[in-house]
Amino acid sequence: MHKHPGHDQPVQQMQQHAYHKQQDDHAGHNEHAGHHTEDFLKRFWICLAITLPILLLSHMIQQWAAFTLTFAGDKYVLLALSSFVYGYGGWPFLVGITRELKHRNPGMMTLVAVAITTAYAYSAAVVLGLKGMDFFWELATLIDIMLLGHWLEMKSQMAASRALESLVALLPAVVHVERNGATSDISLQELQTNDLIIIKPGEKIPADGYIREGSSYVNESMLTGESVPVKKEKDAKVIGGAVNGDGVLKVQVTGTGSDSYLTKVISMVQAAQGTKSKTQNLANKVAMWLTIISISVGLITFITWLSRGQEISFALERMVTVMVTACPHALGVAIPLVVAISTSLSAVHGLLIRNRTAFENARKLTTIIFDKTGTLTKGSHEVQAVMPLTGRFTADELLQYVAAIQQNSEHHIAHGIMRKLKEKNLELWKSDNFNYIQGVGVTGKVKGKEVVAVGPNYFKQENRQQPVIPAEIDQSISTVNFVLIDNEPVGIITLADGIRETAAAAIASLKAMHIKSFLLTGDNEQVAAAVATQLKMDGYLANVLPHEKQQKIKEFQDKGEIVAMTGDGVNDAPALAQADVGIAIGSGTDVAAETADIILVNSDPKDVVQMIAFGKATYRKMVQNLLWAVGYNVVAIPLAAGVLYPAFMLSAAMGAMLMSVSTIVVAFNARLLRVK
Repeated sequence: MHKHPGHDQPVQQMQQHAYHKQQDDHAGHNEHAGHHTEDFLKRFWICLAITLPILLLSHMIQQWAAFTLTFAGDKYVLLALSSFVYGYGGWPFLVGITRELKHRNPGMMTLVAVAITTAYAYSAAVVLGLKGMDFFWELATLIDIMLLGHWLEMKSQMAASRALESLVALLPAVVHVERNGATSDISLQELQTNDLIIIKPGEKIPADGYIREGSSYVNESMLTGESVPVKKEKDAKVIGGAVNGDGVLKVQVTGTGSDSYLTKVISMVQAAQGTKSKTQNLANKVAMWLTIISISVGLITFITWLSRGQEISFALERMVTVMVTACPHALGVAIPLVVAISTSLSAVHGLLIRNRTAFENARKLTTIIFDKTGTLTKGSHEVQAVMPLTGRFTADELLQYVAAIQQNSEHHIAHGIMRKLKEKNLELWKSDNFNYIQGVGVTGKVKGKEVVAVGPNYFKQENRQQPVIPAEIDQSISTVNFVLIDNEPVGIITLADGIRETAAAAIASLKAMHIKSFLLTGDNEQVAAAVATQLKMDGYLANVLPHEKQQKIKEFQDKGEIVAMTGDGVNDAPALAQADVGIAIGSGTDVAAETADIILVNSDPKDVVQMIAFGKATYRKMVQNLLWAVGYNVVAIPLAAGVLYPAFMLSAAMGAMLMSVSTIVVAFNARLLRVK
């Protein structure tokens, strides 16, 4: 196994770092990212304590409550207390405005900072001799509510990352390792590739690897979304973080550090959450324009009330109320929260999103093209017959020649050939000069002979006559593999691949969504037609070579179709890249399908349907949050400006409270997102 940079870094340390980086990225929103969640809560409590004497010393509060509390210099005490609340409680917003203006991206921090600074400066001027009435109590309560609102919003954002936190926590701290025949307990950080580890019943599997001894049912639900425990036997692959059942397993470690499944998933989720989709960019633009509009409306409100003969304190309060009420906080939270929650949720349900825009575009799909082998079918080709075409070689010899070269391949057919050789207890011969011809077959040298094991596409590519396939072979259910030795066709091996149990239901669900489905395969017409007919698909494309798949996708797109390609992420790479949405299915623990937009960990067609449904649900949440955030401002801004005065007047503190409530509603709505 090749080592990647950081491979030797302790696995848990690396994964903890990956998680905490992700948490830090989302703990603060936009320009207040530098302030930790608990810091806002601490500032809130301290400022709330200082607000109580500010309320008692405020003349307006005394008039409302019908009491009097005055003493020499009381207004200066009020100024000092309010200055502390403004400086200490308002600090995050004052820091935020400098960042927003520096990046030429005015937003929520700009509005809050302008509002509290205007209120503080005017009130301080009144204490120092300007004619008018201060509103220190409004300033203090406004800052209190803004701090509390930010804390609640940031708590909601952090909750979106809990799914990843739970993934990191899946790994055990202590590992039972067998070295030089002796068993000992080591820390997870000391675990190395190729170590032989022992997993006892009920224990967590500490790293990716292959079972060398034992069998057990393994629960991978927290990693793949597969709720039913999977039976694992010798040579089966296991994932670090899964939970062992009632058997004892000896596992040879293949993936630690950057090679481990968990680290790849966490890194992929981080990347997806950090990528802004078109919807998110739209929300950011709306938030920026709302800030500009709010400041403009605030100034117009101030000028309008002054021109109508109102006191400067009244006009100033209306302006401040407009600014804090119109804060685009809910808009700023609306999309990032849905992104964080949807990406984390999908990761623990076996849906790994690499491209946010493609994921959201899944709702627009009109056509899905499925690669056959390993996607709609099980991909576990079982040898049905070995048929010599000449008298030169027996059936067992043909199997041995083909197995000798197929042992170097990872293809489904190769696995089927090797299983048959093992079943018949035949000797595995050595081979040289192995060559894999994509979409065609394999070649190599065995016992001095040139051996070729290929499908029908070989003869099409070589422009030569294909041997006649015996009538007793049912080509509608069998994959035919031709064997050539020293360029002479000497035999045929047939393999059968069963259709997945969930394939028919998945195709039916797509039809219900008005999405057409087509089969794409390198197999012959009979096989393709049989599978497409059995699954009631809209059509099929047979005898397609790998390099032709991309062109087939483009032909559909040229007709105006929005196309998803579903394949194994290796042979189908060009087609996956060409498609509007590239879906790698059956990737198992190999989450590095670089050309796919979305990776479905389980080899299950119904996950394609689940992914589309979840993409639609995610988009609906984004639209709902945007409508709520914008709709709130449409109603709240006129009220803050005083359009219903004197029948109703929204105070600055009440405006800030409404703004915080709208943010919490958006956050709560995002949390309702579920993978069904």
